[in-house]
Amino acid sequence: MTGVASSGTGGATEPPGTLNIPNTLTVLRLLLVPVFVVLLVQRSGTSDAYRIAAWAVFALACVTDVVDGDLARRRGSVTEFGKLVDPIADKALTGAALVTLSALGDLPWWLTVVVLVREFGVTGLRLWVIRHGVIPASRGGKVKTLLQDVAIGLFVLPHPGVLAVLPWAVMVPALVITLATGGDYVARALRLRREARAQR
Repeated sequence: MTGVASSGTGGATEPPGTLNIPNTLTVLRLLLVPVFVVLLVQRSGTSDAYRIAAWAVFALACVTDVVDGDLARRRGSVTEFGKLVDPIADKALTGAALVTLSALGDLPWWLTVVVLVREFGVTGLRLWVIRHGVIPASRGGKVKTLLQDVAIGLFVLPHPGVLAVLPWAVMVPALVITLATGGDYVARALRLRREARAQR
């Protein structure tokens, strides 16, 4: 994820210009969002082809999220553009997937609302305390992202019969970690703000 990568890599091989590979992958992820949604809402009779195609696009977008961050760290090519657009692309992909799945009746709306409130709430918290310091992504946050992506991907894929419980087997722990890490971000933001005030 370009937006959170560190540029302190001693072996930087690429100047941090806006037009670099990590930023291109981030933009590609953003452009894949409407493609994913269009494929997901298609109805093709008894064929699961559109669902499988939507899953492939979603999986590709998730891969770009991992690759762009890795490249940005290794090449030292973190940019202000990447810091801005990377989290937008992440939330656009997750939000579009959850909202579309709920609109199709595959996910309850309350779950989508809970996840999106947490995601945008954490972003708001980071902006609220940005003048006091940066709240870095936690290990729990990274696990949350992984579980969310896997769970969403499973809900996109067709799962007939007993396999229909498989997506929920991943989504339930993903939701628990989503709420737990959200609470952790609130505590860290309040602590950071309190420490900053104490130093005045």
